[in-house]
Parts: sequence; structure tokens; C-alpha cells
Amino acid sequence: MVREMTSETSFSRTLVTGGAGFVGSHLVDRLMLEDCDVTVIDNLSSGDRRNLEKWFDHSRFKLIMADLKNFKKVKGAIRDVETIFHMAANPEVSVGTQNPGIHFEENLLATFNILEAIRQSGVAKQIIFTSTSTVYGEAEEVPTPEDYSPMLPISTYGATKLGCEALICAYCHTFNLRSLILRLANVVGSKSRHGVIYDFVQKLRKNPRSLEILGDGSQKKSYLYIDDCVDAIIHLTKGFLKRSSGTEIYNVGSHDQVTVKEIAEIVIDVMGLKDVDLVYTGGVDGGRGWKGDVKYMQLSIDKLLKTSWKPVHSSAEAVKLAANDLMSEISMKLAK
Repeated sequence: MVREMTSETSFSRTLVTGGAGFVGSHLVDRLMLEDCDVTVIDNLSSGDRRNLEKWFDHSRFKLIMADLKNFKKVKGAIRDVETIFHMAANPEVSVGTQNPGIHFEENLLATFNILEAIRQSGVAKQIIFTSTSTVYGEAEEVPTPEDYSPMLPISTYGATKLGCEALICAYCHTFNLRSLILRLANVVGSKSRHGVIYDFVQKLRKNPRSLEILGDGSQKKSYLYIDDCVDAIIHLTKGFLKRSSGTEIYNVGSHDQVTVKEIAEIVIDVMGLKDVDLVYTGGVDGGRGWKGDVKYMQLSIDKLLKTSWKPVHSSAEAVKLAANDLMSEISMKLAK
């Protein structure tokens, strides 16, 4: 579902980092429909060219296959753009338990290169950064508002995303730039190739009688459907660019939560399976899926609601839609 935009686009020449990835490619689709000139830079480590192929021959679209850790490439990509949507990141939170350097390089180093390129370009003046709910760590206040403190991430992913936020704020203050920081809940939907829904579907395709669930199943978080996510990004960006300089921060999520056990039951139902044994691993640190997994998460979206925007879908609805999306994609792939 794509919601019709009623306000005039307040940005035209855009760069989307990680634009071949899950959220990035959906954002590219929306920006192209908004008549923007869109340049994508992506090293395709987790993205897919096929997510963008509909735009390959369009005069307003350009794909640069390059790594954000290559400053020369980043500087060249930013040369003629006004607004940067910085979506690129390694999407796997748990990878930090095996290789913390990946999050440092793909998040902090890449963001530093982008900010330096913006500073030197003299053209680009604003950056929209997709951060994460994991920057809050184990928040004692749930739903968690934007001004919650202290922010104590428990994963290297959350820590480096918080570091990116700090770099962005400092650059904006020092060099008179503008930034919009969006702390996203768990985003799900078509073209996603990681996360609990994807993992459950793949496991059940291999063994439809039993499903292994990491942790104790009581992990409870909010989920945001991709259409709601992209709509919120566009809505907030348009409002932000009409205002003065500085940095603004918004949580972007749904009104509620859903447990991992409930997600498993939704996926099983979507797949049309019966009598599936749910096998819990027990997890670590009190039933978490992995070291650094935030067990309970729900973002306060009161600030977002005050901008006259609200999500269409609940967490459970988002999960069901995402599971249906994935099954449709699998069916289409098998039919080819």
C-alpha cells in the first residue's frame, strides 16, 4: 500500500545510502514517485540490485556501486545532491557478538565519511539518518520517549548507531548543517531478508513440524510495517525541511508490542501449518535470543503523533503482512 502524498516535495536532488537494501529500496521507490532525482550508493553487501531494477533506465535515477568506507567514492556521490538519506548499515544486530568491527566500520566510519563529504561539498546541507531503538538499551521507561536517559546500549550495533547520532549532531552544530534522526522500531515487510519473520519462514520450510525459537519466546517488541515506515520518513522529512537549522530526533514505531511466541504463531498460520512444535532454546541472560538482544522494546511515538501522522498497522498486523509478503515472494520465485 502506497499512501498518496498531498504536500509538495521539499527536496529534489537526493542521495540514498544503502538504497539497494530493504528499507532503502522502498524509500527509493517513494522518492522516484515524488519526482526526485535519486542517486543510490550501495556496496551490495546486504542489498540487491534487483530491488532497484525498475528504475535502471530512468533518467532521474543513478546507481553507484561503491563502499561508504571509500571516502573518494562517497565524496563523488555527494557532489551534486542536496539531501542525503543515510540508510546504510549492517542490519544484523547479533553479528556484533562475533565481529564488533563490522558495526564500527559499517556504521561509525561510514557515517564519518558521509559527514566529511557533506562538509566539503558546499552543496549538501541536510542529512536524514535512520537510527534504531537499540540506542536506548534496556530502557526502564517503556514506551521510551526521545529524551530518555541515560542511553546505555547493550549491543555494538546500538552503540555505534548512538555514536553516529553524536557525530551527526556535532557536525550540524559546527558546520551549520541540518539533520533529522529517526529511531526506528523493528521494520518488516517485502524485500526483507533478515530478522525473526524471515528466519521463522526459512526454518519452517525446512521442517514444517518443528520450529526452533531463540530465547524463551517472551521477548516483546514493537514492529512497523514498511509502508508505514517509509511514509513516516517522507512525512517527517517534508516537515523538517520547512523549518530552521539544527537537529531533530523522532521515534518511529507502532502503538503496541508483540511477543516472539505470537510472531511464531502468526507465521505458522500464514503458512497454513498445523500442530507445529515450538522448541525454545532458553536463550541467554534471562531468555534473550542472543547476547545484546533487548528483551522488551516499545518506542513512545507521542512526538510523532503531534505531527498529524500515525501508523496504519499494529505490530501484529505488520508481522502478518510481512509474513504474507515473504510467502508471496517465495511463490513467485518458485514459479519462475
